[in-house]
Amino acid sequence: MADELEVVVDTDVASRLMRRSLPGDVLQALNGLRLRITYVTVGELFRGAAHARWGRRRVADMVDWLSDFEPIPGDRAVAERWGEITGHALATGRPRPANDAWIAACCLTHGLPLATLNPRDYEGITGLRLLSPA
Repeated sequence: MADELEVVVDTDVASRLMRRSLPGDVLQALNGLRLRITYVTVGELFRGAAHARWGRRRVADMVDWLSDFEPIPGDRAVAERWGEITGHALATGRPRPANDAWIAACCLTHGLPLATLNPRDYEGITGLRLLSPA
């Protein structure tokens, strides 16, 4: 089981952390916790940088910033959990975005809570613990 002082940050939180624009109450809630990210968030951040046509220096700054995080990789256990999450969502008529399901699967597989500014993205995922200002 994971250390209780660890939390996964959703892409929205990671992006705002990187830009130093995270709301103070959220920043305070994360203070003292070991922050983790998923491989999905790494991909989404690089996609955002490519889409915004960031230059080499800005991308290098992001890579440097990301080095402070231990990413959670995708593996078979995460893939199986993703299948359960998305299969259940389809069966209940509430399909969910693939990337949100991957992030949730990483959290559930590793027994970690998720800090997000968008809790609605994760509603109905059994067992997922959210840290959210909403």
